[in-house]
Amino acid sequence: MSTVPDRSEVDEEYTWDLESIYATDDEWEAAYERVAERVEELATYEGHITDDAETLLETLELRDDVMREVSTVAAYARMRRDEDTTDQHYQALTARAQSLSADAQSAASFIEPELQELTREEFDEMIAEEPDLETYDHYVDDVLRMKPHTRSAEVEELLADLSEVTGATGEVYNMLSNADMAFPTVEDPDGEAVEITQSNFVNLQKRPDRKFRKRVYEAYYDEWSELRNTVASAYKNSVKADVKTAQARNYDTAREAALDGPNVPVDVYDTLVDTVHDNLEKLHRHAELKRQALDVDELRMWDVYMPLTGDEGPDVDYDQATEYVVDALEPLGEAYQSRVASGLESNWVDVYENEGKQSGAYSGGTYDTQPFILMNYQDDISSMYTLAHELGHSMHSELTKDKQPFVYSSYEIFVAEVASTVNEALLTSHLLETVDDPEFRKHVLNEFLERVRSTLYRQTLFAEFEHETHRLEEDGEPLTADRLDELYRGLKEDYYEPAVVDDRIAREWMRIPHFYRAFYVYQYATGISAALAIVDDVLPEGAGGEPNRDAAEDYLEFLRRGSREYPLELLRIAGVDMSSSGPIDRALETYGQRLEEMDALLE
Repeated sequence: MSTVPDRSEVDEEYTWDLESIYATDDEWEAAYERVAERVEELATYEGHITDDAETLLETLELRDDVMREVSTVAAYARMRRDEDTTDQHYQALTARAQSLSADAQSAASFIEPELQELTREEFDEMIAEEPDLETYDHYVDDVLRMKPHTRSAEVEELLADLSEVTGATGEVYNMLSNADMAFPTVEDPDGEAVEITQSNFVNLQKRPDRKFRKRVYEAYYDEWSELRNTVASAYKNSVKADVKTAQARNYDTAREAALDGPNVPVDVYDTLVDTVHDNLEKLHRHAELKRQALDVDELRMWDVYMPLTGDEGPDVDYDQATEYVVDALEPLGEAYQSRVASGLESNWVDVYENEGKQSGAYSGGTYDTQPFILMNYQDDISSMYTLAHELGHSMHSELTKDKQPFVYSSYEIFVAEVASTVNEALLTSHLLETVDDPEFRKHVLNEFLERVRSTLYRQTLFAEFEHETHRLEEDGEPLTADRLDELYRGLKEDYYEPAVVDDRIAREWMRIPHFYRAFYVYQYATGISAALAIVDDVLPEGAGGEPNRDAAEDYLEFLRRGSREYPLELLRIAGVDMSSSGPIDRALETYGQRLEEMDALLE
């Protein structure tokens, strides 16, 4: 029987080094108590921060120091919990850290309303008196920009206090899907029982035996169906919280509120959806190619993840993957490349799945720690690409910390997903250039197509879904499980027109954790579009060409800028204009060309 190992059975060489943050939980407790006391210091400045330049600087620096410490305390607890989400001790530490974070946000909530009492001219005069305030120039510009949507200090404190409550549905969903849900085992073609998990479901959908894929698909979604009303209730209340919070801040819609935070025009969202819809025939062609490659009369939902190569693909163990990824990053320069190599040797990555471990992958860490990457590595090409992806996030954070103060270290997701996808695109170019094995190359090409399908098309489908769910809530229409199924099914039918859309896939929305962070996923689609444009500039001749070092340096400067400018301005540093459809059209054109190349190979 295939089983998932216990945490204690995983070699320490393949686990992250959380002891580099706090050697023991006692050290964490001491840090928790220390920063909890500092949170209380913030209250002494309330009502006085604009009295003079010196007081303003003291307040902002104290706020940053407190938030730095809180973020580290919270990150350690969360990552310990993610090692085994059933561990009650670290669930408790995480809850305490979340409360501390909410307390800190509440304690600092008076700062921005008081800052908004200043005019731009008055702040410039303060900079003249206290030059160190220059550090906060863009931050203050952003705060003043948000004045129409910032409430009184009293209301801001209340909203901060309620952040735990408004975010509770996401935490409930996380515990339900990762700790409490137990998926059945299914029999593989060799008669072996295989345990389905959140982490291996997609991988099992790539197995060559179609009957096995169908059994996995049905067992997986039938388990979700048992909790259909519970998950629908959680998601409904998550959407309701988004809408109510947006209304509390004087926004017409939750989408407008979400995009206004990073100062991304709503038109960018609509341009993405419109451009993708104008190119759905390319996705339909991909689906038809898949049907032909599988030699089936109808493409079913348990066929969608199957590669065009018709089998599982070559094994790529973790050590080989790290070598490929490091080599692929050479166009970005020796300093970037060597820093990644050093990090991989320094336990940045928690590599393998274990019992109770948080599913998926992410890049974590804080301003005062090394990067930490959670993975559930599955010894395949897809996992290798995920490693490259998360390393892009980690290096973005590292280069930002090198050059920016804490206030500009938490860059927006809109630009973060560019860094991750640039690494993926560089990996594709490197593998097509250096690997001679035709079957391996075919799988690399398939991986590119699947990445565009799943990142540009799939995430745009998700973006449409959450836009519509929030619109329904804003219009007073009930978000029942049936309505959510109906809405999601309609989108799947549009996007996957050549395939058979069944009742089970209509419930796919239930398994998407990103829906509890509304209007987040569209940035994956804009990110891959920007990334492909950047890599085209860095590698102007494609595979085998000499890197354009100037373009690479522009890209690295973009990474170093953190959040010191607004996202669209930052991307212009890297040579990309996301206010237009150009990068999206360019990405989809490349996708279409790769489909033609694959079609020729399959023939």
